[in-house]
Amino acid sequence: MTAEEVVMSAYQAFGAGDMEALAKLNHPECTYTFHAEHALGGTYHGFPAFLEGVLSKLNDAWPGFVPAIDKVVANETDVVVFCTCTADGGLSGKTVHHFVVKDDMQYSFDIYWDGEYWAKHCRI
Repeated sequence: MTAEEVVMSAYQAFGAGDMEALAKLNHPECTYTFHAEHALGGTYHGFPAFLEGVLSKLNDAWPGFVPAIDKVVANETDVVVFCTCTADGGLSGKTVHHFVVKDDMQYSFDIYWDGEYWAKHCRI
């Protein structure tokens, strides 16, 4: 698979709620950094930590949270995904996801968005 195919497969698994499939697309040493000053911000090492620290709490933090892909830019190892994220109550904002793919798995994932806006509306 290309780097873009790995990442798009991960978005598909996330969208379907298939955390088992999503886990298989992540390298055991994957590092996830949520660049924001709110309850879910920080760096997570390994998919289980990211699942527990972020993914399992998204709907509690922002009920109805959904990322929609606007554009993808990729090369052999890096994939940048531009998204519009929405949640209940009319929340909406742009985000950029940067992935590094190694050995056909996501090796790092950085999330950039307006942390102040989302922190203001965070429910946890």
